[in-house]
Formats: sequence, C-alpha cells, structure tokens
Amino acid sequence: MVGVDRIGEGPRSVIVVGAGIVGLSTAWFLQERGVEVTVVDRAGVAAGSSWGNAGWVSPALTIPLNQPGTLTYGLRSLFNPAAPLHIPLRADLRLARFLATFARHCNHAGVERVVRGNHDLNIESLEAFDVLVANGVDAPVTDAAITALFENEAQARELRAEIDVLERAGLPVQTELLTGDALRDAVPLAGPTATVALAVEQQRFIDPGRFVTALGRAVVERGATLRTERIVDISTAGRVVLRTSAGEALTADAVVLATGAWLPDLARRWVRVPLRAGRGYSFTVPLERPMPGPIYLPTVRVACTPYHGGMRVAGTMEFRGPDDPVVPARVRSIVDSASRFLHGARWSERSDVWVGPRPVTADGLPVVGQVADGLYVAGGHGMWGLAHGPVTGRMLTEQITTGKQPDALRAFDPLR
Repeated sequence: MVGVDRIGEGPRSVIVVGAGIVGLSTAWFLQERGVEVTVVDRAGVAAGSSWGNAGWVSPALTIPLNQPGTLTYGLRSLFNPAAPLHIPLRADLRLARFLATFARHCNHAGVERVVRGNHDLNIESLEAFDVLVANGVDAPVTDAAITALFENEAQARELRAEIDVLERAGLPVQTELLTGDALRDAVPLAGPTATVALAVEQQRFIDPGRFVTALGRAVVERGATLRTERIVDISTAGRVVLRTSAGEALTADAVVLATGAWLPDLARRWVRVPLRAGRGYSFTVPLERPMPGPIYLPTVRVACTPYHGGMRVAGTMEFRGPDDPVVPARVRSIVDSASRFLHGARWSERSDVWVGPRPVTADGLPVVGQVADGLYVAGGHGMWGLAHGPVTGRMLTEQITTGKQPDALRAFDPLR
C-alpha cells in the first residue's frame, strides 16, 4: 500500500465499486492518504464509458446539456431515431420522471447553476491529470486545440456564447476564429461545408481506454486488490456490507459507489436525483488526410479524436437502458452527419463500433458525497466524467478521510 499521509481517525479500508475513471481515481487518491483499497467491478477496468468516449479533457467545452433549446429539440426527436439527441417513445415511468425533472432545469437559471457547480472541477481538472501522470500513471495526455467546424459564422457565435457563460463564471478560455487557408491548415479533413472554425485553445485529449487501464494498473501496483464481482445489495445496519451475486459478503470501513449509469441499481434508496443512462456511440475510421488534433461538430453533436493512426468518431445521446445493444440507425446517423463536414475519412471501413452509457442527472449536476454512515457515491457527470474523474476522486477522498465536505462538492450533495 502506497501513502504516508493518513488523516486522523479516517477509514483505514475502503471498497470502491466501479473501475472506471471516477472509481479508480478515487482509489488512487485514497491510497495517497494511506488507505487500504479494494476495487470491485462487475466486468473489470475501463469496461464502461471510460473506454469508448472521445477522450477529451476539455474544461472549456463542459457546456451543460440542459440548455433552454434542448427540451424542444428532444421532443422533436421522439419521432426521429437518427436524431443526435433521441428519446425513445415508449412507456417508461422512470424515464418520464427523469424527463419531467430535466425539463424543469432546461432554462438559463439551470445552466448558470450547473456552470457554477462545475467551476472548481473545471479549474482543477487538468492539474489532477498532471498529478496522476507525474506519479506513475503511464499513459500520454496530449495538449491540443479542439477545433469546432461550422457552416457559417452565426453558428460559431452560438458556441462562443455558450463558452462565454463558463468564462463569466471565472474559467479562462482562449479561442480563435478561423476561415479560409487558416481553417484548412488547422483541419485538413474539413470539407467544403465547413466555412468557419472556432479553435478552443489549451485543451487536452487522451486515449481513454489506455489511460484508464494504466490508472487501474497503477492502483494495483500500489497495493490495491482488484476483484471482478457483481454487487447486488448493500446493507448499512451498523457497518456497510456489500453482497455479491455469489452470495459473498464484503465489508470495509467505508464504501464508494462509482458505477456510472448503473448507480441507481445500488443507490436508488439514498440518491433522490433522477439519473439515467445517456448512451453515446463511437467507432474508428481510417484517414486519407492528416488530423493534427480533435475536431468538434457542434451542430450535429459529434466529437472526433486522433486515435491509433485513424479517427475515433463519437456522438449522439439516447436515453435507453445501459445494457441495451447497439442500434445501427444511431451509427448511420453519425456517419451521415459527420461526413457532411469531414472529407478524407473512409467511413465505410469503420471498426470498433461501440455503445456505452453515460450517467446523466436530471438537474445536470453530478452526485458526489456521503449518503449514509460509511457510504459514499460518485457519479452523474454526464458527458464530462472523463474530464472530471480525477479531480472528483481527489475531492471525494478529502471528504472521506477528513469527514469534512469540501466547498466544491456542496452543489453535488447526493441527498439534495
């Protein structure tokens, strides 16, 4: 076990349920405080959204989903299974409750609340990655501008206005408007449809599967036990006890539930904020032109990242069950929308088609903190779980080991 800074009478042992970026980051920072850690996951390291997402560490683009126009757009999408945001038209009382609560937060006040709540995560997100990489997580983190492509300047102004909300809250953001040769130099893949670009400077990207796998390896090398088990029940009578699908009881001084879109399965009796799986898709395509850095297509909600000599293409948000299979129409919709803007990708040769669930809360804010004696949750980051995972783990570790809730976590109180 690594760690020399044990704090007072904090827990000596913690079980972290979930081996994605949030759970493993929490485990890593707990180890820094001298805590003995066991990590339990039903499928292993990086098995969920931590593998197939776009890999952006981009605080300047953590734009809340609950924009005022999102609700209207979502209602129109009920009858279009290929829309970037899709809500299946079916009887589902929990989904209906989620959408009703989400609708109440789709306004400017809701957006401001999410931006203020996420501010400290955004400010500290890059530095938290630096701490991991400097201390044994052997995976590259690449500095790069993320360049957004548009058909016209009015669309670029809309993105800049959304970024302005983050900037007014205190997040420094540098952008540059590109046209003509400057646009083509920055994005050689840009097709004729793209006439304007907005380069969002000083962001980063990673290979998410590689990074989270390296983080898991570092946690094990530092003394953690990693178990592949499915937790099916939790008891908090006296001491937190986890029950596995095989009937085994697991216990420790404290437990952290960081199971992503599956968090309600175990935490529904404590966490009152509705949380649903907002599923995203990705795939990889070979390229015939260079790709210097990530590309964002805001009008069609598609993110593209250099990946293994090709391009990972990620997009869509659909509210289905976290374990539902791939819907081919969703993949085709990404290809159809992205190929309008990007030329030089061999779309028909796509591989690694993947779908994964992102945990989305109805009010747009994560749920991070204590829910019962010795029991904590960490999740609900929506599309920004990768960017906010390490800093979330560091802040939650402070609460677990000191018993004091950091000011930065107050907005995320899971009992709100």
